[in-house]
Amino acid sequence: MNQFDERDRTRMCDEIAAFFKEEHDLDLGVIGTGRILDFFQEMLGDRIYNKALDDAKHFYVRYADNMETDYYALYKDVK
Repeated sequence: MNQFDERDRTRMCDEIAAFFKEEHDLDLGVIGTGRILDFFQEMLGDRIYNKALDDAKHFYVRYADNMETDYYALYKDVK
């Protein structure tokens, strides 16, 4: 299930540990932060992925609409 390389996973676990220390005054170890990361990845990963696809589609549709407008703006008036 782990889809992150070790460097990214370590960085994210460090950020999780810092968050829990700052917000809740809890010291979490490597195992605790890893389990939290796995939990959120399992619970939210597919939803975030699908949202990113929807955002990309929305961007593409806007881009295509602008491209069509720009295309017709290139036309010259014919007398």
